[in-house]
Amino acid sequence: MTAILALLSGCGGAGTGVVGGGGGGGPGGVTPTPTPTPSTGTCSLRSRQDWVAAQMNEWYLFPETLPSGLNPAAYADVQSYIDALTATARTQRKDRYFTYITSIAEENAYYNSGSSAGYGFRLALDGSNRLFITEAFESAPALTAGIDRGAEILAIGTSPSSLRTVTTILASEGVAGLNNALGTSAVGTTRTFQIRDTAGTRDVSVTMADYSLTPVSSRYGAKVLNDGGKKVGYINLRTFITTAETPLRNAFANFRSQGITEIIIDLRYNGGGLVSVADLVNNLLGADKTASTVANYVSFRPSKASNNETVYFAPQPQSIAPTRIAFIGTGGSASASELVMNTFIPYLGNRSALVGTNTYGKPVGQIAIDQAACDDRLRVIAFALENANHQGAYYDGLASFMGATCRASDDISRPLGDPAEASTRAALDFLAGRTCTAITASASSGAPGLNPQAARERLEAPMELLTPNRPTTPQREVPGLF
Repeated sequence: MTAILALLSGCGGAGTGVVGGGGGGGPGGVTPTPTPTPSTGTCSLRSRQDWVAAQMNEWYLFPETLPSGLNPAAYADVQSYIDALTATARTQRKDRYFTYITSIAEENAYYNSGSSAGYGFRLALDGSNRLFITEAFESAPALTAGIDRGAEILAIGTSPSSLRTVTTILASEGVAGLNNALGTSAVGTTRTFQIRDTAGTRDVSVTMADYSLTPVSSRYGAKVLNDGGKKVGYINLRTFITTAETPLRNAFANFRSQGITEIIIDLRYNGGGLVSVADLVNNLLGADKTASTVANYVSFRPSKASNNETVYFAPQPQSIAPTRIAFIGTGGSASASELVMNTFIPYLGNRSALVGTNTYGKPVGQIAIDQAACDDRLRVIAFALENANHQGAYYDGLASFMGATCRASDDISRPLGDPAEASTRAALDFLAGRTCTAITASASSGAPGLNPQAARERLEAPMELLTPNRPTTPQREVPGLF
């Protein structure tokens, strides 16, 4: 049986070794039911490839880009075939590896509970190819071993006697070598890390284990900041999964009870997730909206226009009516994160800002089509997203769409949500009406001959989050996760 599921999911950048953002998804109310493609009853490579081709031809948002006569026999696995089918759309920046095959069981486990196997930290390379921990997750092996945000990984090995420096690995094998050195995401995988942090330099052995990723950190995920006597609500949302609902509602109920109307939504590493959770965030920020107020529009290809939808706000008992919102974002902010930011552009204008750097740029979304007998879930780009002003097509990020922007670095020397951390500080400055420097395209251009301002922007650009060429579901949604 073929089933259609809808969400806004993230993805990794195949072939680059780094993540620039997330995947697509579907609106919470869109559940099209196609005519199932007849199954051969087998899960051979060719039958799975033929099934993929049939779904792509029926649902793909950019059918004009699909090649004709592409021979599946030339490809050794399903994903390689999909990458070939989407090559033209990729060159047009419309589908940057957003269409992919994954496991139904693995994906359901993640979206329902955040289930994952790994060390439980995010990794990123800075401009000098130094490897840092940008975040460590509660109840996961790395944090239990004393490894947290700001620690630098100097060397990696299967044991203390086999340590190889990050510099050596990169010089001989590139970023792919780092992924290999870290090992496969599987319970029991053990690596020794030589790390340097405020406590000094030491070797730490960490073994991958199953853990449930907490979408709103119990340490810094929701808090009230004091900015010169003014209360500001702060939310750090790691990923849009089901278990985020209760902590989000609790946080906004607290903001509402304290009369807070200025909010920081920190999505700096958030690659996407369930659209139902993105809708909830929008609604928790929509106390002044009604059930007839448009949040966004969803548009399928002309042959599937019957599935188009207008999504309206649905204020919740915990909702607030924000007067100003600062969204913290980076190139790792994508998909559902961008949907939330874009939703408020028509309503807040220059009273909402993107703080940090430009986002990834993904104004399209996937549906998920299942072939349960093979544990195959095809995530296929099938629709475009627009806000109430019909603004979309932000393939190069949201910076040029936002009413205001404030450039800031990701200061890993301080905890997330710390008022002194650079991006949080810039967000507070925006909310208070203090001056800031706008985000410009040159911040990530890497072009030679930069003027002094552009040179500073390059130095303050976010680090590049790591991901394998074939990321797991958690690694798509939580960029940099290992």
